[in-house]
Amino acid sequence: MPAARISRRRSVRTAITLAVLPVFAVLSACGYGSDKKDDTAKPAAQASGGQSSAGTSASEIRLGFFANVTHATPLVGLKEGFYQKELGSTSVKTQVFNAGPAAIEALKGGSIDATYIGPNPSISGFTSTNGELLRIVAGTTSGGASLVVKPGINSAADLKGKKIASPQLGGTQDVAVRSWLAQQGLKTDTKGGGDVSIVPTDNAQTLALFKSGELDGGWLPEPWATRLVQEAGAKVLVDERTLWPEGKFVTTNLIVRKKFLDEHPDTVEALIKGQVATTSWIQANPDKAKTDVNDQLTAFTQKGLAPAVIDNAWKNIEVTNDPLATSLLKLKDDGVKAGITKDADIHGIYDLTLLNKVLQAAGQPTVADAGLGAKK
Repeated sequence: MPAARISRRRSVRTAITLAVLPVFAVLSACGYGSDKKDDTAKPAAQASGGQSSAGTSASEIRLGFFANVTHATPLVGLKEGFYQKELGSTSVKTQVFNAGPAAIEALKGGSIDATYIGPNPSISGFTSTNGELLRIVAGTTSGGASLVVKPGINSAADLKGKKIASPQLGGTQDVAVRSWLAQQGLKTDTKGGGDVSIVPTDNAQTLALFKSGELDGGWLPEPWATRLVQEAGAKVLVDERTLWPEGKFVTTNLIVRKKFLDEHPDTVEALIKGQVATTSWIQANPDKAKTDVNDQLTAFTQKGLAPAVIDNAWKNIEVTNDPLATSLLKLKDDGVKAGITKDADIHGIYDLTLLNKVLQAAGQPTVADAGLGAKK
């Protein structure tokens, strides 16, 4: 490759990319599934394990998630083998993302079939494709996001003229910080201007930049909010749970590419069975689950969390199969007001049929879609 071309490529690679590269090196060695892409349908009767006999099973499912505590369910489920047990002969190929918009682009490009993701990118992916791209098939996590800032910042007014990070433009935390600032009478824009400059930044870089004084805070998911507090001297200005009734709001959902769901409903059902089993196991074994999460973060990011960090971050989340659908409408409106999402009808974004089937079979309460389920 010519030296000039190499130079150009290096010049556009940010520290974000450098932070993510080790993740993908680990992914190739994780052994969750084959790297070979083969979406050819097989008769379900050929599948082993817990797959349904209805429909056809995919030879592989490509699953995305983030290396965050708010994605504890896939981290634990993969490590403990709950997904593979239910998927049987269907292999799982994993991919790690820093934030939702990148995962949505991967879904659009057909390089993944399903992903754990925040609500606002789910909405954007749905509305930008006229409802054709995806369906939310389960909830995963509530809570686990905070605005953490320098010690001298004591109110919203103190943020004027400051730089605040979010994981990625259009992501769930990005929408949350812009919405909250707007409610406080502070303006932002998508180019980093306004009363408060919002700087979309990879989470690992946010920690480094906060330590160096280049950022004044960030609206971040766990464990990054806790890491800024414990490792860099930040303080919590807003725990997002305080902004929601009963402190509950959707942080992470499981979404599936609609085409994959239509063609391989039995594979999606098996994936959901794996999640439901994982959720129950986490709730019954929180200490072991924390250890699993930290082990997985170590594998995917080359650095685990200090015990005090994982303990505090864990207290800030709730694992749940309930998508908390009523919170999605407000999140959509917040995204529209923030200029991140175009206003559109999101009816049909949920398809909880398989989830409720699995929950009923497990003797657990079913969940509601707040009237936003698939149109009949």
